[in-house]
Order: sequence, then C-alpha cells, then structure tokens
Amino acid sequence: MVISAEVRRALEEHAAAESPNEACGLVLLRDGRAERYVAGGNAAASPYRFELDIDPEVWFLEDEGYELAVFHSHLSGPPRPSRTDVENIGLWEGRPYLILTVASGELAAWSIRDGRIEPVLLDEVGDVKAASRIADDG
Repeated sequence: MVISAEVRRALEEHAAAESPNEACGLVLLRDGRAERYVAGGNAAASPYRFELDIDPEVWFLEDEGYELAVFHSHLSGPPRPSRTDVENIGLWEGRPYLILTVASGELAAWSIRDGRIEPVLLDEVGDVKAASRIADDG
C-alpha cells in the first residue's frame, strides 16, 4: 500500500484534532495507492476504541473502483491492532487497517482475518525520512 505525504498529513491532522480520543475514517485506495482520506467521527468518543461514524455514501465509492481501508489512531500505544481492535473487527475483516500513533507519528498497516494479525507493506511517497516502513509483527 502506498501512502502519499498529503494523505499522511490528513491522517496526522485528524488524529491530532480528535485527541485525546481516537480518530477514525476511511482511506480510499485505487490499485494499492491511497488517493484520499475521508475523516469520520468516533461515535464512541473514547481514547481506547472507535466506532466509525461516516456518511453512508462513502461506501458506494467501492462501486467506483475504490478499495476502502479503515484508519484509526492510538494516542501513545504502538501502531498495532489491540485486542479490542481484533475483537471488534466486524466489517473490516480482511480489509487494509491503518493505525497511526499520535505520540510518535508511526504509521502501520495491517490485515486482520480469523483473529490473525498480518502486517501489510506500507510505502510512503514524498517523505524523505522514510522511503518505506514495514510494520513489526513483534
């Protein structure tokens, strides 16, 4: 998955604005490249979990060829799915799942299926600090 500097900046800005609660939204991918970010609301209004509240029309973008990847932030924990994330995967099972740690700026991508967490290669373009980041499956 490729994340542009513009999309990454949108993720960071939304996460900072929602702090101390988790931010959440959808990243729109086409051919594995993030084209834009659609910020959602966290109906749980919690620093420990999220319930994505987003315009239902966004779901129809799949009909236009987009793949939807869920995004949420962690305040200080690692950008790895928590037990709560795995237990509440629901509609996001098998879809790209991005997590940004607000405190460190680390961004990682995952796939969660059947309770298993697998890292997804995440390349960032336009970022001179890191040509690519690979999530540590720890």
